[in-house]
Amino acid sequence: MKLFTPVQFGSLELKNRLVMAPLTRIRADENGVPGDLLVEYYRQRASMGLIVTEGTWPVREGRTWIGQPGIETAEQVAGWRRVADAVHAEGGTIVMQIMHGGRISHPEITGSGRTVAPSALAAPGEIRVIEGKAPLPVPDALDINEIPVVVAGFVAAARNAIAAGLDGVEVHGANGYLIHEFTSPASNVRTDAYGGSPENRARLAIEVVTAVAAAIGADRTGIRLSPEHNIQGALETDPDDALATYVALAEGLAPLGLAFVDILHADPAGKLVQSIRASAGAPVVVNTGFGVVTTRDEAIRLVGEDLGDAVAVGRAAIANPDLAERWAGEHPESAPDPSTFYYGGARGYTDYPTR
Repeated sequence: MKLFTPVQFGSLELKNRLVMAPLTRIRADENGVPGDLLVEYYRQRASMGLIVTEGTWPVREGRTWIGQPGIETAEQVAGWRRVADAVHAEGGTIVMQIMHGGRISHPEITGSGRTVAPSALAAPGEIRVIEGKAPLPVPDALDINEIPVVVAGFVAAARNAIAAGLDGVEVHGANGYLIHEFTSPASNVRTDAYGGSPENRARLAIEVVTAVAAAIGADRTGIRLSPEHNIQGALETDPDDALATYVALAEGLAPLGLAFVDILHADPAGKLVQSIRASAGAPVVVNTGFGVVTTRDEAIRLVGEDLGDAVAVGRAAIANPDLAERWAGEHPESAPDPSTFYYGGARGYTDYPTR
């Protein structure tokens, strides 16, 4: 079956077309340094065709979660080097998702005295801080002169990821975090070159990915998008506007020759996803999103019907470290325990059994 065949994404050689989706697990230490738990967790899952790490902050102001890893300091780079070495020792391929949380954060978490976003609009809901939960604050709208600094932060993080031995990076442009906040007309009400039209709202994503690709090579660079995901206040409820925005974004990236584009959307066969795929001119990873668990049969269908070049899997990869072997051999699966998804420690993290 095609799902279990190799594929080339730029310079990345995938032994199968199963991608471990980026999964927030918040097990790094208080300084954002990956430790033994992260090393073992990713090592166990090296049989996936590609591992995309959890969202990793490029600069402290982009930190979203307590327990989230970073890739800014020498200690963080050293910690990720241990992860990369462990995955490579098992024959795996791993890229880092670089994630600036934007307004999905809190000054207690960023340590910078503020959170930032395209516009001074708070996201709905609460966020966990040291003492419990707090409402998401009104962010500072980034001054246009600060945007090159944001881009430079992604570039430095990408260079650090490669220095740590990872095989590439995925820029996080999805799920209501900073880049997606610029893309969405609900969270971006700017009137300058980064707001208003679909082309302007796509501008930051294009600039970040272009700069990262120039720094580490387009053949090691990908981006994750979640059009119409409507999460964390980054709403995209007008289908025509969403199509125009994401086609503009994909067309802006097409000349780069990216390693891959990772698209989270409930309808991989639909016009929006397939238009992005056609416009981007890069291999595409599809993922049906949080609302639908991707089963073995669905993954086989998506790749077999050429709706994507690979399939990202989340919950099944959490509960089955040897998921590729289980699915290839049609063996029973373990079920994930959602109560441990964001709970620190080994339970529900590195203690799921292999066959």
